Amino acid sequence: MLRRYRSDPSHVVPIEEIEVRFDISYEEESIAILDCEVKLLHSKTIPLVKVLWHNHKTEEATWELEDIMRR
Repeated sequence: MLRRYRSDPSHVVPIEEIEVRFDISYEEESIAILDCEVKLLHSKTIPLVKVLWHNHKTEEATWELEDIMRR
């Protein structure tokens, strides 16, 4: 069930905190790795890390490939 949205000032991210480029893009900055795990796909193993991003809450952390995070 959808509910009516109630305005909340804590939902607004101040524009000073986000650097938006001329082409309307920005780069996320990782802060910490919260967890790691290895997924098994048939006979292949896939190492994953749970990443906490700058300007995001812990609940918004995402699973990323470990190889990508090492670059």
